[in-house]
Amino acid sequence: MTLNGQQSNYRVRGGYRARRRGLPGQREYGGMEAMISYLEFLRSRLGTARVLLPGVRAIILNDRDEVLLQRRTDLACWGLPAGSVELDETAFEAMVREVREETGLEVCQAEPMALYSGPGQRFTYPNGDEIQCFSVAFIVRRWMGTPEADGVEGSEVRFWPLTALPDDLLPLHAATLEDFRQYQGRFMLPGYHTKE
Repeated sequence: MTLNGQQSNYRVRGGYRARRRGLPGQREYGGMEAMISYLEFLRSRLGTARVLLPGVRAIILNDRDEVLLQRRTDLACWGLPAGSVELDETAFEAMVREVREETGLEVCQAEPMALYSGPGQRFTYPNGDEIQCFSVAFIVRRWMGTPEADGVEGSEVRFWPLTALPDDLLPLHAATLEDFRQYQGRFMLPGYHTKE
């Protein structure tokens, strides 16, 4: 196991992927046992209609300040590790879970950077499912493990210099990384403007 690219004796026990197959606490959604995610439950009721979806994004950096991206399988482009928040889960817990699932890394510490919301966060997946997310972006500088794609949501993971990001980066995530470049330690609300 490695910590931010450095060798470590720490070992993560068990797999986290099982959490997605059966959500903790045997939650129920409308009488259904929680063998599906909250979003899957909503989709079973609403079809492809636009859903307001809480989410998270992780800006994972190595010791050279390169950012970890994954090659997404649903959109055939690069993106940040990201996903939706499940019921009874905090945004931080969701980010930790998504990072584990998509990259195999264990988050040690993270800093909330920004909250993204509004019509600029609308997105339509290739299957027609529509979402409008409000997502918390976290900066992750302390992590353990060796990045590895899960083979389901991502086919490849790799670190990229912030000055040489791939051309086929998901636009919502490209905007998040542009905000990161300008981040000065104060929580950001992109799109929010005070009235003078």
